[in-house]
Amino acid sequence: MKRLSILGSTGSIGRNVLEVAARFPERFQVAGLSAGKNIGLLIEQIERFKPHLVSVQDERLAVELKARIPAGLGVEVASGINGCREVATLPEVDMVVSAMVGAAGLVPTYEAICAGKNIALANKEVLVTAGSLIMKAARDKGVSINPVDSEHGAIFQSLLGHRKEDVRRIILTASGGPFLHYSYEMLHNIAPAEALRHPNWQMGRKITIDSASLMNKGLEVIEAKWLFDLSVEQITVQIHPQSIVHSMVEYIDGSIIAQLGIPDMRIPIAYALSAPERIDMGLPRLDLPSVNNLTFLEPDMDKFPCLRLAYAACKQGGTLPVVLNAANEVAVDAFLEGSIRFTDIARIVEGTMYSSEASVVNSLEDVMVADHLARIQAEEELKTYSPQRRKIRNPKHETRNKLK
Repeated sequence: MKRLSILGSTGSIGRNVLEVAARFPERFQVAGLSAGKNIGLLIEQIERFKPHLVSVQDERLAVELKARIPAGLGVEVASGINGCREVATLPEVDMVVSAMVGAAGLVPTYEAICAGKNIALANKEVLVTAGSLIMKAARDKGVSINPVDSEHGAIFQSLLGHRKEDVRRIILTASGGPFLHYSYEMLHNIAPAEALRHPNWQMGRKITIDSASLMNKGLEVIEAKWLFDLSVEQITVQIHPQSIVHSMVEYIDGSIIAQLGIPDMRIPIAYALSAPERIDMGLPRLDLPSVNNLTFLEPDMDKFPCLRLAYAACKQGGTLPVVLNAANEVAVDAFLEGSIRFTDIARIVEGTMYSSEASVVNSLEDVMVADHLARIQAEEELKTYSPQRRKIRNPKHETRNKLK
């Protein structure tokens, strides 16, 4: 029996993790749940899985939750960042599923590792912002970090049984999102509702926008560098619209090993929870004759500059990936609220990166300071593009080309 804590239980990944746990009650027990504001869904999860501890975003929501939890369940309720930490470090827990959105998941994931918990990692921002610290802590504590993302899960599986020194490169595949065949000019007037319609995957709002801009793939490049201990030159991206080949590893003898499957997140989640065992989720099997055609394209980094910016941040290192991530979170929020255009996301990220000084990451405090300062700078950049925030500066029409 593996006992789980889930950080982000009401999000897309969290809900799928609980589906896996529900299918195999003899394998998995849910001990802790951490959520944001979705009290209604959290109560349903509490009633079904009966965790020992739950946490919500703030004290006000904790008071409401306590009043609404059915009597007799004996569930302890916490709140805020301290509540997340408690859920992440429950003594009886064997594995923590890190599925919170954005940089907010960094501290509880780090503390879970320091407490000796194995990690099923769905929050790529944890490694994007603090990869060196996270991987060192995992080595020091002897804990495993199993990737939940389908791409990193595919790389993880394609590396098994092979020597690291024989790896020439890894190939992360990307669907290309809903705007793969749009011109750059067509992207200017994209509405949030259009960007949220991913052709293959059902995901949360923020990650869906990141997929449409290819920032998600850029964050995965940085994550892969730390997760698999590779140089950025060994990490490439190819557009694969069918989302059947989830990623590949090319070896020095020319062999390419890939992992294929239907696009359903429950498959990589189940493997992350059970590896090296595989468990049957009862999902449809991949029928290759019906797929008929698998295509691969080079990404257009002029049309989707977020990927170029992520590579630049990865190459420079230090706190620049922190800046990239923070600025993107600010810009995506602004796009979703309708105050900037889709193409402004990359402009805001690039402007924030260009205006920020990258420094060495020696501690979590370094990460948090860089994140805070980047968000302030990103808000200043927003004034260039958002009518609601604009003061003096005028909109620009092309991204800066100084971050290559």
